Formats: sequence, structure tokens, C-alpha cells
Amino acid sequence: MASGIFAVLDDIAALMDDVAVASKIATKKTAGILGDDLAVNAEKATGFLSSRELPVLWKITKGSLLNKVIIVPIVFLLQWIYPDIIKYILILGGCFLAYEGVEKIIEYLFHRKKTGTEVIEEEVKNADDLENTKIKSAITTDFILSIEIIIIALGSVMDKPLATQILTVSVVAIIATVGVYGVVALIVRMDDAGYKLINQSNDKGFMATIGHLLVKGLPLIIKSLAVIGTIALLMVSGEIFDHNIEYIHHLDFSIPAIFKQMIISIIIGLIVVALVKIIQKIYQITLSK
Repeated sequence: MASGIFAVLDDIAALMDDVAVASKIATKKTAGILGDDLAVNAEKATGFLSSRELPVLWKITKGSLLNKVIIVPIVFLLQWIYPDIIKYILILGGCFLAYEGVEKIIEYLFHRKKTGTEVIEEEVKNADDLENTKIKSAITTDFILSIEIIIIALGSVMDKPLATQILTVSVVAIIATVGVYGVVALIVRMDDAGYKLINQSNDKGFMATIGHLLVKGLPLIIKSLAVIGTIALLMVSGEIFDHNIEYIHHLDFSIPAIFKQMIISIIIGLIVVALVKIIQKIYQITLSK
């Protein structure tokens, strides 16, 4: 009896060791997507009142965890039933990311900037709607990025037993959520940490200098995240198209692959934006009749 228990424990230890090694490899392979995920979601989690930053981030984090809970079993089921469908899901997700990225560029280039009074009135009127919209957008984007993270993680352990695959993908999913949103939480609370350092040091000395750097650095980081997040959306979607559409993969632009992928992503994003605008126009005309 005792020998049987020790044998089971030995098997569990061996499984955990395999999972640890496989998780390390899978995390390395998904590092690029995790970086993009961080940039995109940090940009989406900022721009709120200080009192709403952590509650909003917590809502997004819960949505991200729910995304993983939904995606992991579905990916394993689809991998078993019809592996090719995962490629089409990724392409549709890539279209959504390209749409979001291009829409941000269009918004920046062509939409009139509002005056201070207009901004204040709009924020007061639509504060709740804006918050809910940004949360939904962040969770939806997280869903697409999570699919790619989980699929890449699964691809790195396809030669392993099923138990190792499930545990490895689950570990990567948890790391993706806790790691990304943990860093985002640190970013959005930079200014509060800075103010505390300034107050505790009576605005004197090295700690006060650090505090001022944190306070002054947050607006710069938020502005840069808006740019980095948009670029990340286009990079991820372009990579999805390049790796999953054979015609695009074999296109030769005589430029580095990353620029080719960005160009393809922008082109497809523009097409999707145009289609969405056309559908919206048709819908509005239908409602007005």
C-alpha cells in the first residue's frame, strides 16, 4: 500500500517537473504576445479617475480570467475535433485587432479635437458609458490575444501527454493574466505612489525626487502606451495574417517581415473599417424608414 502511494507521488512529481519545463518553454514562445497584451491593455485601463482605476482594472482582470476559462477547454476540444478551425478563428481575431488599430489611427488623424468645455460636458454625461465601453473593449481585445497565447502555448507542448498539455496551457493562461494585469496595476498607480513618497519625505531628498519622477512620468507613459498599444494591435494582427494565410505569407515586399505584416494589417484594417461603416449606414437607413 505504502509503495503504491509513493509511486503515485513519484508520478505526480515527474508530471509537475515536466509541466515546469514545458511552461518555461511555452512562456518564452508567448513572450512577444504577452508584451503586446501588456501594451494594449495598459492603454485601455488608463484614462479614468484615480478612484476608478483599480475597480476598472479588477473588472477587466475578472473578464480576462473568464476569457481563459472559456478559451482553454474550447481550444482543446477544437484541436481534437477539427484542428483547422483554430486557424480561421485566429484570422477573424486578427481582423478585429486590425480594425481596432486602424480605427485608432483614423480617430487621431481625422477627428476634430474637442475643446475643454466639450470634453468636460461629455465626460460628465457619459462617464459610466465610457467606462463600460472601455471595459468591454479591453475584455474583447484580451479575448483575441488570449486565443493566440493559448494556441501558441498548446503548440509548444503538442508532443507531450494530454495531462502535461492541459496543465502547461493552464499555467501559461494564469501567468498571462496575473503578470500582465499586475504590471498594468503598477503603471496606473504610479502617480499615487509618487505622491506618497513626496509627502512622506516632506518633499526633500532622494525619495522626493523619485516621487516627482513617478508623478511626471505617468502622463508620458500613458501617452506612449496609446501609441505602443496601437502598434501592438497592428503587429499582432499582421503576424496572424502572415502565419495563417498562405497567399500573404508568400508575398514578397522586399522589406523586413515586421513592416510587411504592419502594411498587410493596415490594409485589412481599412477594409474592415469600411465594411463596418457601410453596415452602420445601411442599419441607420433601415431604422429611419
